[in-house]
Amino acid sequence: MKKEAILSKMRTEKVVALIRADSPDGLLDCAKALAEGGLTSIELTMTTPGALRMLEKASAELPDFLFGLGTVLDAETARAGILSGAKFVVTPALRPDVITLCRRYSVPIFCGAFTPTEIVNAWEAGADAAKVFPAEFFGPAYIKSIKAPLPHIELLPTGGVNAENVGEFLKAGAFATAAGSSLVDAKSLKEKNWAAITAKAKAFVAAVAAAK
Repeated sequence: MKKEAILSKMRTEKVVALIRADSPDGLLDCAKALAEGGLTSIELTMTTPGALRMLEKASAELPDFLFGLGTVLDAETARAGILSGAKFVVTPALRPDVITLCRRYSVPIFCGAFTPTEIVNAWEAGADAAKVFPAEFFGPAYIKSIKAPLPHIELLPTGGVNAENVGEFLKAGAFATAAGSSLVDAKSLKEKNWAAITAKAKAFVAAVAAAK
């Protein structure tokens, strides 16, 4: 899938499911549960043990999904993720070497930034969007404030996004959002309660549709 097609799918779906886990056990079933609820863009974080092996397996078994690698701090990890099947890469902070590597491979890169200066720096370094993290402290109003002087910069708020406020983040100008524990909570993941995760995914999809 080419870069523009990946970004287009994210713009349409509007929600990236962020999975952090203590082990890779059950992540494939979790991805299927999210898809059943209407979400197929999934970020697996490097903080999950065996993340690269899981990414490779998931990408091979579910080729129509958008699996990305998150919590990437260096270019070496980004390259390993891309070779393992990552269709996008996410960093928690401004990492220019990761942006350069992803642009070389023509893979979307969402770079962590928070202040206006960091957001502009990430954009000018070549990030496809600034991952505004952590977004929960100032909420949708902050996204709206940033977009006012910087309408050309794509923003991906992460942290504190839930089914109740996702619509507000989108109305404020976010091109998409990323949701973690409010979508894939540790309890459901541990208990393999896939029905609960599917229900949460459906709630997000309904909220996104209502915001359009």
